[in-house]
Formats: sequence, structure tokens, C-alpha cells
Amino acid sequence: MSDPTEPQIPTNELPEGWLEITSMDMDAQGVARKPDGKVVFIDGALPLELVTANTHRKKNNWEQASLTAIHRESSQRVRPGCPHFGLHGGACGGCKMQHLHVAAQVAVKQRVLEDNLWHLGKVKAETIMRPIEGPAWGYRYRARLSVRYVIKKGQVLVGFHERKSRYVADMEVCPVLPPHVSAMLVPLRNLISSMEARDTCPQIELACGDDVTALVLRHLEPLSTGDLAKLRAFALEQNVQWWLQPKGPDTVQLLDSGGEQLSYALPDFGITMPFRPTDFTQVNPHINRVLVSRALRLLDARQHERVIDWFCGLGNFTLPIATQAREVLGIEGSEALVARSRENYQLNQSRSMGGKALAATDFVARNLFDMTPEMLVADGVADKWLVDPPREGAFALTKALADIHQARTGAEEAPALPAGAQDWVPPQRIVYVSCNPATLARDAGLLVHQAGYRCVAAGVVNMFPHTAHVESMAVFERA
Repeated sequence: MSDPTEPQIPTNELPEGWLEITSMDMDAQGVARKPDGKVVFIDGALPLELVTANTHRKKNNWEQASLTAIHRESSQRVRPGCPHFGLHGGACGGCKMQHLHVAAQVAVKQRVLEDNLWHLGKVKAETIMRPIEGPAWGYRYRARLSVRYVIKKGQVLVGFHERKSRYVADMEVCPVLPPHVSAMLVPLRNLISSMEARDTCPQIELACGDDVTALVLRHLEPLSTGDLAKLRAFALEQNVQWWLQPKGPDTVQLLDSGGEQLSYALPDFGITMPFRPTDFTQVNPHINRVLVSRALRLLDARQHERVIDWFCGLGNFTLPIATQAREVLGIEGSEALVARSRENYQLNQSRSMGGKALAATDFVARNLFDMTPEMLVADGVADKWLVDPPREGAFALTKALADIHQARTGAEEAPALPAGAQDWVPPQRIVYVSCNPATLARDAGLLVHQAGYRCVAAGVVNMFPHTAHVESMAVFERA
């Protein structure tokens, strides 16, 4: 690597084979162009660097390459915080951006969000919100760890997959996991190695609450009495709670009943959320608390308003909204999560009896990927919406909203207005929380160009530092 203090080389006079990195893509690859205009994606390269790379995959319009040398280093390049990160064989594939300063990671994600909104949705937010950031290390309270007994190595591996591989990385620490979980990786390897079932336990799922650490052991065969005794001894030694999963997620059960319940708190709203280790909860609780607070501040629900929380899950947003609005409806595709959200509502309602009671709140299970204008009208008028879909986004929901608007404005080829829609009023404000900027951009395009909304604000949420995952939030107002 050359000295970064050396004189700068004009990019139009680069030596043959050198490339200038102009940006990063959503897989955290550096992006460059050859003199003939062909795009090259380079693992490990950072924006503004001059590099050489070895091409290993060629297509008509692009190539993929591996970094071989850096001739001008980015000022944002840093030493990775994990010994298992890198481009070398056997490197862990859990993180992709540890070589880039965390502030620059956020800037890259902000650019990805803005580019997606414009190129896919033809939408520009009127205001770019300040990014939501939190701890860069020890944040990952949820993880799915693969387990493999490797005969050639004579040992068990527990961790994430290797980079671009189905093999399990040989990990002894993981700085993005909570410190007590990172310190548990080697003891977990030793535990599984000592068990009779070491060949038939393919996975351990981690779920940390505020006070409880739960481990879900997937086992393909019944566990022996001796193996169960070893799990119990490990639980006492490491202060963890074992859950067993013999088949699908619905078979997950505590190894031993009793003990503290897995839960997390939203202290700004006086809410406590019990959950099972297989329920969907946000990976990063530090960011989640800030995310919920900002989303509700942007939603600005008033005591006379009705709010719908679409894709409500456990009620992560629904219950805080119920501390502010007159009435709330939570709609979710999973029957199990709807049942859990009802339980959480009752629990928090009983705890609030000494203070302000939660607003009247109902939960409904429905496939939100099959939404129609008729179903939207049947759900009644709501002043505001909170939308928090999975990666697939909320296309059917936003399309139903757009279809009603198009019918009302007499647009060409617009569908007929559903029965009862004459008195139905669309929400004045929509706060959309997204884990995929591409589907957010698609839905934003519908809202802005076909449903009569403005995108008044958007910004990123760094839920997953050191990864290429982009979480974001956007606010829409009726035009």
C-alpha cells in the first residue's frame, strides 16, 4: 500500500489497470468504472480510493472483482474491530463494513436511501432527517448462530457463516454481540462438543431481553438425559435460559419452567413488552427505543385521533401510540403475534391503572399483502397511520390507498370507488418505517404520484452498524 501522503494522481492519468472508487453499493462493494464505461464492483474498496483488482466474474455491463492493492487510501478507512472480519478465506460474513468509519457508514446508507427514493420512486424528501445512531458494538441482541461439528477439525463451530460460503466461520469472539454473549461462544462450542447430540443440533437462536438471555437450541433428535443435564449446568454457569426446538418454530418450549420472563421496556412510554425468543423483535434495543420515540413524535397522535398501526407485530409501536391517541387498531399477518400483542396490551393496561389508562385498542390478524380498497374502507377512517412492513414493503396497502384517490379524482383507467367509500377519508399523515430502501422507494412513488401525498421527511436509522443493511423512516402528508 502506498503512503497516503504521496502526491495525488489526477484520475484522468491513472496507470493502466488502476481504478477510482466513486461510491459503494448496497452490498458494501466499492463501485468503479473502467475507461470503456463498464462498471466494476470491488469487495473491500472504499469511495475515493485508487485500487487495482482481480476480476473473477464478467457480464456484458459489469464485472465483479477482488481487491489486490490500494494505491490511495480513503481517510475513512479504519482498522476492523473484529479479528474474524476481512476478505481472506474463512472470514466471517456477518459484517461487511468494519473497514469503514462508522460515521461514513451512516453517510453511505443515507446516500443509498436518497438514491433509491429518486431512482426507483422519483421522490425527493423535502427534509432529510438527522440519522438515528447508537452503540456501534455490542448491539446485536438477536442472532441466529449456526452450529456444525467438523470432523476434520475435531471440533464444533458456533457462529455466522463465512463470507460468501455455507461453511460456519471459526469464531471465538463477536464484538457486535453483547459482551456476555461474545464471551459465551467458546463455552458453547465446548458444550455442544461434549454432548451426544453434537451432530444433530444445527442452530442456536439468541434472543436477549433487558434482563434475560434466551438460547433456543434446534435439535433434530430427542436429547438424552445426560445432554439435558449438561444444558442445565450451562444455564446455571452462564445465567441463560434454554429453550428447545425439536421441529418448527411453534414447537419451541422452555427447558425448565419458571424464572424471569423475556421482555424489553420502552421507558419513554412506561411500556413493557414480554416476548418469546422466536417472536420478531428489533435486533438493536438501543436504537429501537429511539426509533419508537422519534416515530411517535413525527406521528404526533392527539387525544381525539384514531390511528392504525399496519404490520403491528407485538405492538412495538401500537402500545406507545395507545398512550397518546383516542383509539388504535393494530393489524398484523401472524395470528400468534396478534395473540401476543393482545396479552401485552392487557398487561400494560393493568399496570397503568394507577396512572393514565391506554386508549381503546384492538388487534386484527390479516394478510396485508392481499389488501384491497374495499378492505381499507372497511377498516374505517383513521387520522394517521404507522406502517412498519417486512422487507417486501407495503405495496398492496399503498396501492389500495392510491386506487381510492385515483377513483376520486377521475383518473383514466382508475378502478371503481368501493361501496361506502364516499365518506371514507384517507389519513392526514403516514409514518413509514422501512428495512428495505428499495421497497420504501416503490411505495413512496405510489403515495406521492398516485395517492395525493408529499414526502415531507426521510432519514436513515443505523440499526445494524458494520453491515450493509439500511433501515429508514419517511413521513408523508396529504397534499
